Amino acid sequence: MQHPSKLPNIETTIFSTMSKLSNKHNAINLSQGFPNFESDQKLTDLVSKAMNSGYNHYAPMAGNLELREAISKKITLLYNTSYHPENEIIVTAGATQAIFTIITTFINPNDEVIIFRPAYDSYEPAITLNGGKTVSVQLEAPDFKVDWNDVKAKVNGKTKMIIINTPHNPSGTVFSKEDMSQLEEITRNTNIIVLSDEVYEHMIFDEEKHQSACLFPGLKSRSFVVASFCKTFHNTGWRIGYCCAPKELMEEFMKVHQFNVFCVHHPTQKGIADYMQDPNRYLGLSAFYQEKRNLFLNLIKDSRFKFTPSKGTYFQVLDYSEITKEYDVDFAKRLTIESGIASIPLSVFNSNNLDNKVLRFCFAKTDDTLRKAAEILNSI
Repeated sequence: MQHPSKLPNIETTIFSTMSKLSNKHNAINLSQGFPNFESDQKLTDLVSKAMNSGYNHYAPMAGNLELREAISKKITLLYNTSYHPENEIIVTAGATQAIFTIITTFINPNDEVIIFRPAYDSYEPAITLNGGKTVSVQLEAPDFKVDWNDVKAKVNGKTKMIIINTPHNPSGTVFSKEDMSQLEEITRNTNIIVLSDEVYEHMIFDEEKHQSACLFPGLKSRSFVVASFCKTFHNTGWRIGYCCAPKELMEEFMKVHQFNVFCVHHPTQKGIADYMQDPNRYLGLSAFYQEKRNLFLNLIKDSRFKFTPSKGTYFQVLDYSEITKEYDVDFAKRLTIESGIASIPLSVFNSNNLDNKVLRFCFAKTDDTLRKAAEILNSI
């Protein structure tokens, strides 16, 4: 029996493809975005303590209240604004679940959603599954800046949502205050919802400031801000994140959330709530990753790869145009097979597979791993 696919054009993700190839050829895996070091033992101990203390049944649907209160305090500390922990913050099964649920809650057939490419690969399938239409704004290498005139031209009566991602995966750029002000102005006097994917908010470099959507009153009133504990605390397998939004938007989100996951792993929520009582556990993350970025780039500064230092995330884009004119997917695969280092080609995230001859490398790795990776890149 055959059934028509709801995602007929979707193939295995590039992340799975490159990681599988990396494992097969015993390559250094700088493709998928995960640390190869452990999270703080203190956090693991707090989660274990929560299990041993009886936090083993359903959490409240919106999440453990202590955790929501900790999130609210963090936002006030960082951005001098607030979300009410009882009705404006929800703990989710990772940021991707939050994103999927937001899109499912608000996107109806023929609604248009603007995304910026290269775009994280979960956005468009979620839009498609809900009958929406993806409208792409292409960011051009090497600076990946937004052409806001292009955005204005694509906004119309069918535009239901704009999805932004800052710090931006996969390019490592960040939206400036001016970028956010432009978005605020474009959406003024509209019913457009903004989905602000801010999972790398604590990884921003060179004294840049993270311009969260919640900092801008005209955006905060229409935005979902999505964040990730998995990225922040080095445990991507835990799949726990959260989103914040005004009460009236969150009430609609909850209607879908309750029939999707209902709630997420309770002892992990309790453990993270306790862990977050010390703000230094997330405030020090930018310096931690900037040191790794600097080490990586210093080690490869004499290679044939060109680069602009990443401004955020734990990814670095390298331009290989002086090495070969190969299609980026082919070059990434060849690097994995022949040189023993895996990366992610950016064309798969672009409109019409635009190939800018760049690859994304993850530097959330031990210093030893980065040194071994640099040796390979310097030899190419």
